[in-house]
Formats: sequence, structure tokens, C-alpha cells
Amino acid sequence: MTREKLRRATLPPVQENINKLEKAINEGNFYGAQQMYKSISARYVSAERYSEALDLLESGACLQLKHGQVTCGAELAVLFVDALVKGKIPYGEDILDRVRKIYNEFPKVPLPSDMADDDDDDRELNEAHGAAKTRLEGCSSFLRAAIKWSAEFGASRNGDPQLHVMLAEYIYSESTELNMAKVSHHFVKGNNPKKLASTLVNFMSKCYPGEDDLAIARPVLMYLSVGNLRDANYLMDELKRLVESQELDFPDSDLIQFITFLLLTLERDALPLFNMLRVNYKSSIDREPAFNELLDEIAEKFYGVQRRNPLQGMFGDLFKVIISISFKLYELDHKIFLA
Repeated sequence: MTREKLRRATLPPVQENINKLEKAINEGNFYGAQQMYKSISARYVSAERYSEALDLLESGACLQLKHGQVTCGAELAVLFVDALVKGKIPYGEDILDRVRKIYNEFPKVPLPSDMADDDDDDRELNEAHGAAKTRLEGCSSFLRAAIKWSAEFGASRNGDPQLHVMLAEYIYSESTELNMAKVSHHFVKGNNPKKLASTLVNFMSKCYPGEDDLAIARPVLMYLSVGNLRDANYLMDELKRLVESQELDFPDSDLIQFITFLLLTLERDALPLFNMLRVNYKSSIDREPAFNELLDEIAEKFYGVQRRNPLQGMFGDLFKVIISISFKLYELDHKIFLA
């Protein structure tokens, strides 16, 4: 028997280890169990017994997360994806269900109010924010790894859309400093404008004045930048429906007017009108630097307008400066010669 076959044969059935480590966790030995999960799963991976490694890591990640051990659970969740990659496990619904099962074990804990009346409240708030940051970093690392695996082993080029939606939802629920640009990015990658609309309405109910129209315009432009006019229109229609049903006010600003006119313009071959809108609503567009880049991408997608390469522009400007300096030096030499 070769050394490799001997090593594969000497490893016990994985369920024995799962039962033993589950007992250790239930007794509160989280750290000791964590080290065993890592070392034993590494042996199964080394022996190319990937199915058993996945069973062990899935069990460990879910158990640690159920017991509130987010750092440990997230580490095992990332190792689960790492085993998928090492085993070259193809993307499929069965594996996606297992990723979703682990994801569902990540805690979602509402943050307390930022109003702190004394030192104890202040300390409690800081601890809650620290715990939320740990949850977000752990879950994000896991889902980003899963998205990368899915893109490499059979899903679409951007990774599985459902994984993007999971990440968007977790970022929205757990962020202490909410980045709606990142939330919108993953929702758009997830191709789920309905969930995005409900999230935006929730955000509009609690955001600062002047943030609501930016939050709406951003994902609309993101959809359009990849040529997805259908979902951009659906998002706007769904937002208006939800706002009306909840008796809220839909934002009325120059930026929203621009988005409304833009959607109508892109239905037709109207590049001059598109350019006119950019000029007329420049001050509103400039409220967020990324909007101009998105509009450049939209112009390319819908009207074939080639975007200017920033490096070409830089070198072109540099060439003009060199020519100007050379001409001035020539004039100076000419004057000296005549003198």
C-alpha cells in the first residue's frame, strides 16, 4: 500500500469526528474544538477526501455560529470554501444550499440607539459596534470567497447572483457605518431589483435629508451602466409603488428629475438629448463623483461612445505642454540670433 493510500485509509469516518467535536462545543470548549476542526479537516483535504472535509467544516461553522462564536465560525466557513476550491468542486444548487445554510447561522443583531446617557451606555454601545464589525467582516469574507469560487467553477462571470444578494442584505443589516454604494453594488450584481427596492424604502425612512435621492439614483445608474434598462425601470416603478403603499413621500429633486428623463431618453436613439441632460443637470450629477463614470459607461453601452482613456488624456496634455515649451524656446533662440 502506498503512503498516500495508507494515509487515506487511516483517517476515521468523518461522522466520528463530527460527533466528538460537537460534544466539545456543547461543553463550551470552543477554542479547543476550533483547533481540532482545522487540523482534522486539513488531513481530509490532504488525503483528497474533500466530501468529508466539507461535512466537517460545514458542521463546525454552523455549530460555532449557533453558539455565538462568530470569529471561529467565520474562519471555518472560509475554510469550507477553500476546500471547495482545492477539491475543484463544481458550482451547483446543492453546494449553494450548503453555503446558504452556513450564512443563515450568522447572527443578525439590531444595534442599540446611539443615544448614550452615561459611561455604561457608552461602553455598551462601543461593544455592540465592535461585535457588529466582527460579524460583518466574518460574513463578508465568507461570502466574497464563495462568490469567487462560484465564478471560477461554473456560475456567471460575476459569481452567483444569490450570493451577492446575501452579501448585500448582511452589509445593510450589520453595518455600523452604512455604505449604500456597496449595498447597491451587490444588489445590482444579484439581479434582484425587488429586494433592492424594499431595502431602499427602508433606508429612506431613516436616512438623513438629501441622502434618499442619491440612494435611488445610484443603483439605477449601476443597472444602466451594464445595459440593464429593464431592471432600472423596474426598480423605479417598484420604489414608487412601495412608497405609495406605505404613504411615504417619494423624493422630488433635480437628481430624481434627471434619472426620470434619462430612463425615457435611453428608450430611443437620442445621444444629443443624453448629452444635453448631462449638461443641464451637471450640478446634481456632480454630487457623487462616481456618477460621471457611470454615465460614461452608459453612453458607451447605449450609444457606442468610446470612453476617453485617462492615460491618453494625460499624455496628450503633456505632449501639448512640451510642444508649447519647445516653441517658446525656439522663439527665444530666434530673437537672440537676430540680436
